[in-house]
Order: sequence, then C-alpha cells, then structure tokens
Amino acid sequence: MIIHTLYLIGGLAAILWGANALTDGAASTAKRFHLSNLVIGLTIVAFGTSMPEFIISLLSALQGSSDLSIGNVVGSNLFNTLAIVGCTAIISPIFIGKGTLNKEIPFTLLASLILFICANDQLLGSESASNGISRSDGLLLLCFFLIFLSYTFAIAHHPEARAEETPIKILPLWKASLFILLGLAGLIAGGKFFVEGASGMARAWGVSESVIGLTLVAGGTSLPELATSITAALKNNQGIAIGNAIGSNLFNVFFVLGTSASIRPMKIQGITNFDLYTLIGASALLWIFGFFYKKQTINRLEGSLLVVVYLFYLYMLWP
Repeated sequence: MIIHTLYLIGGLAAILWGANALTDGAASTAKRFHLSNLVIGLTIVAFGTSMPEFIISLLSALQGSSDLSIGNVVGSNLFNTLAIVGCTAIISPIFIGKGTLNKEIPFTLLASLILFICANDQLLGSESASNGISRSDGLLLLCFFLIFLSYTFAIAHHPEARAEETPIKILPLWKASLFILLGLAGLIAGGKFFVEGASGMARAWGVSESVIGLTLVAGGTSLPELATSITAALKNNQGIAIGNAIGSNLFNVFFVLGTSASIRPMKIQGITNFDLYTLIGASALLWIFGFFYKKQTINRLEGSLLVVVYLFYLYMLWP
C-alpha cells in the first residue's frame, strides 16, 4: 500500500511538472505566431493541461484497465465543469463571451452526448454487443476533434478572441523547445508510475478502478486545469479561465478517448449511465447559467451551486 501511494504521489508530481513545462513552452511558441489568448486557452493550454489525462488514459487502455481510462476522462470533465468552473466563479465571477456561450459550450454538451451514444451499444439496440468505446467510435471522436480544431483556428483572429488579454511570456526558442521535451518526458514517466499506483490502491481499498478513475485519478490529473483557470480568473483574463476548462473537456472526449480507443478498443464495466447523465447535465447546467438574465456571467451563487452538485455526485458515487 505504501509503495502504491508513493508511486501515485511521485507519478502525479512528475505529471504536473511535465504538464506545466510543456504548457509554458507550447504557449510561448504559439504566441510567436500571434495567436490570441482565447485560442491558446482552447488549444495549446488545454492540450497541455489535458496531457495528464491523455497519458493516464492511454497507458491504462494499453494495460487493459479500460474503466480507469474512461473513468479518468468522465471524472475529469465533471471536475472541470462543476468543481473548476464553480471554484473559479466563487473567486471571481466569469464573464462568458457570446461565441463561447453560443458555440463552445454547446459543442461541449454535444461531446457529452456523443460519448453517451458511443458507450451505450446495448441501450441503443445492439443487445449482442457489450458496451464500450470501439475502434470505429474512437476514429469518429477524432473526426470531431479535427472539426473542433478547424473551428478554433477559424476564430483565431476574431476581435472577441483578443478581448481582455494579459501578456504571455515569450521564451527563447531553444528554451521553449527544451521545456516541451522535458515536459513530455515527465508526463510519460510520471504516467507509468501513476497508473500502477492507482490500480494498486484500487485493489488495496477493495473498490473498482472506475471509482478510482472518476474521483482520485480525475481530481489529480485535473489539478493543472484548476490552477490555470483560477490564476487566469485572478488576473481578470476570462478568455483563458473559461476557454481552458471548455477546451480541456473537448480534448478529453475527442482526442484522449478517441486516440486511446483507436489504438485499443475499451470495454465499459464500472462506468454507468448515472456518470454519463451527470456529465450531460453538468454541461447543460453551465450553458443555462450563462443564459440567466442574459448577463453571460457565471456569478458566485451559480459557482457555489456547481460545486454543490459535484459534491453530491461524489456522495452518490462512493459505496
């Protein structure tokens, strides 16, 4: 048990350091090409902060721990939508631009619905098939990921995308490249230790890998998103604060699960429709709050409600 705990903590530390280094190097490189902060938040920062989920899910799928892989993505998206957006709004109310409210958030809701459809073969009539994310499902998710990237770069020079920007430090090219390489190395090494530690702790505690993935692993791998969004909110940079959370959700479903399932199809055993319904409801709730009174703001009360919903979900999840 002690060994597994050390693996978990050491792996998480390496993952978080690697994600931070990779994000700094990639954001600096992107800024050299004059991309806006919103676009960087939706792509580069979101990709960097989603690397822990990607590494954990990919390695888990390759090792046959599909519940840990899928639970990590579902749990991370719930943590992003309810806990991160909620905590960020409590600290500083989040203004949501019209483009984000009308396009990005609905796209996040669509991603949750697509995941629900892909994961419910039996519910949708294929009684002979087992629920899971097949290779064809994974390729479909990657197609949606390409659509999302195309849309993101299409808005790269939109005036709204440049609103309320704060400077991003531009590093020397050699230093940015070094950060990217070292960050990737930290992610890969830390990911291996983290997966082994998480699986070992699940066995030691007598709980399923799906519960560990939905809670402990999801919360741990979402720490970069939490730190990034809260820091951006304190600096009054709502573009990165909300863009990071939304972008990470889309990366997790379309890229992380899409890539993992394309390499190795994943069976679903411990992840239930309750988890997927909660994910859909969380995305819908975020969208509804943004429309309240047409003010396009997630205020402190709404942020508190999001956190309460997440805590209730955790209460219902644990046996």
